[in-house]
Amino acid sequence: MRKIAIFTGTRAEYGLLYWVINGIHESSQAELQLLVGGMHLSPEFGYTIDRIEQDGFPIAERMEFLLSSDSPVGLTKSMGLALISASEALQRQKPDLLVILGDRFEALAIAQAAMVARVPVAHLHGGETTEGAIDEAFRHAITKMAHLHFTSTEAYRQRVIQLGENPENVFNYGAPGIDNIIRLPLLNREELSKAIGIEIDSRFFLVTYHPVTLTSDGAISSLSNLLAVLDRYPEHQLIITYPNADTHGRKLIELLEAYKRDNPERVQLVQSLGQLRYLSAMKFCDAVIGNSSSGLIETPTFGTPTLNIGDRQKGRIFGNTVINCGDSENEIESGMKKIMNPDFRQECKKSHNPYGKGDSSEKILETIINHPLENLIKKTFFDLEIKY
Repeated sequence: MRKIAIFTGTRAEYGLLYWVINGIHESSQAELQLLVGGMHLSPEFGYTIDRIEQDGFPIAERMEFLLSSDSPVGLTKSMGLALISASEALQRQKPDLLVILGDRFEALAIAQAAMVARVPVAHLHGGETTEGAIDEAFRHAITKMAHLHFTSTEAYRQRVIQLGENPENVFNYGAPGIDNIIRLPLLNREELSKAIGIEIDSRFFLVTYHPVTLTSDGAISSLSNLLAVLDRYPEHQLIITYPNADTHGRKLIELLEAYKRDNPERVQLVQSLGQLRYLSAMKFCDAVIGNSSSGLIETPTFGTPTLNIGDRQKGRIFGNTVINCGDSENEIESGMKKIMNPDFRQECKKSHNPYGKGDSSEKILETIINHPLENLIKKTFFDLEIKY
């Protein structure tokens, strides 16, 4: 039986991996080894390991490595601790394959440990570009340490091949996050109100704003600009989720907490909504606003408009439900007017999602269970034909 380890370090990542985790857990051909760490074990970010346990998945390793610091030095130390934790976990579990999703610093550390331990890595969401974040470099570095690749579009598949990966090991199956929209029984508006603890009796926006890690202040000024613009839409309630544990993330949290205190009746600020509540809110909100990848990847499936602010997602493929804008107050205000335009909103309802139709996890599962692993570790660089 193939032993498949899956690492998850954040609430969003776990939601995207849910159906792959569930499939391995239920499979008679594979043994699940779930490695849980990072934000999942932090009370500050909702202690979301509870959610994983409630879902009934056995946790093979709890990896404590996230320091209570969002400075560059603090996060670098967290990376070092993650590398040590991963090396020990892999030594104990001895998986045949390790599954990693995305581009965060934790994922890079886990991939490094796997490379040294000679554990093949299956990487999801490679080949993408996010020019405003250090995750851009992390993602491509993980690609070079991975052996099986599951991309979310054909353009991203071609980019992974451009990085020297064998086309036979690069699969375009779409984004697994869409599977949740198709397969989860989402909450209705009344159920969502009860689950969040706020009466959603009017229109609302869903807001997620993460640090922009290649800027000097992590986009604190940009978030201030967004909040100033949102004040001009007092008829809308706001459901705001915590930012990730990235550089300057706690400064963004402080700003959001102050905004919540100033607007207690209008603002619901939550550490983690979880996939069910988050996607249900996405379905009913007037728009998804901020700089999260979910606004580009999952939101279009609902036909819900997205206002994507700043450079954090710059370079990612997006559909016609997405309006991109700069991060000045005037640019954000202009973007808000576009997403609230009735004609644009009507067009969004007719849109299609460039990231697939919701059958990704099943294809990924079949491949990681059955793909031969014997000759994966020793990779050769796949050269594209160059014409001079």
